Amino acid sequence: MKKKQWQGWGPAEQAEQHYLVEPRALAGGGDVRHISEFLRASGWRDKSKAGGPLYLESPDRTVQVSYDPYVLPGGWTIHGQATGNQAEWWATLGRQAPVEIVAGLTDALTRPRSAHAPNVWAPLEEQHWHARADGLHYTATSPDGSAWMQFHHDPNGRAMWWSGAKDRQGNGWNAQFTPTTPMHLVQAFSTALASPEPVMRPRGRVPHSAQIRTTSVSVLPSQLSAWQQARITAARAATWARNSVRTTRPRTTARPHAHTGGDRTHR
Repeated sequence: MKKKQWQGWGPAEQAEQHYLVEPRALAGGGDVRHISEFLRASGWRDKSKAGGPLYLESPDRTVQVSYDPYVLPGGWTIHGQATGNQAEWWATLGRQAPVEIVAGLTDALTRPRSAHAPNVWAPLEEQHWHARADGLHYTATSPDGSAWMQFHHDPNGRAMWWSGAKDRQGNGWNAQFTPTTPMHLVQAFSTALASPEPVMRPRGRVPHSAQIRTTSVSVLPSQLSAWQQARITAARAATWARNSVRTTRPRTTARPHAHTGGDRTHR
């Protein structure tokens, strides 16, 4: 019997060239599935129309996330409806905002709010951003000067959050948040914005900018798939855990005409 070289179960994988890009704020938009697949795995409803913009709605229908690349300037819109003590709020981010930074905000929409008071500026200070006050404006700028976060008042006296990034050629993006945007979401965004971790882009999707630094890496398709699946699996596990807590929490009051020691778990 002749020996044959083991070929595996399918065709041999070919490594693909990708690039680690830094600073991340200038890496370009990236793959929107980084956001959409995570939200779907977290129980969000996909209400997108075939051939139209992406449109996702939270399980309680109070928050909508959309991405429209078919209009100018195009980009992301996150809208929160008024609920209880929370006023209606909006956040808009340009089409070239890296999905990893947008996900800082959208991922936070799927998690319970922390008991700690949010501080938008803390993540920027930790990464040594330069902060300054100018009248009614307060601005923090990245060490290389390419990205910023600002709380300012427009000519009509309305307060708002403004952020973004731009290289010396003028390429970049802007983000705006209404003053009613929950602060823990703005902090989640600023944390992702200030992160020193590079982001990955495939060959041909790296912006032409003299201000970015790239490191070439060879990646197998199965590795990319595994990384993406790990993120989706984490979202599903967190969603399952939250739902389990809600459905197994015991009642604090007895049902009418029921024995107080015999409360059933309710769903």
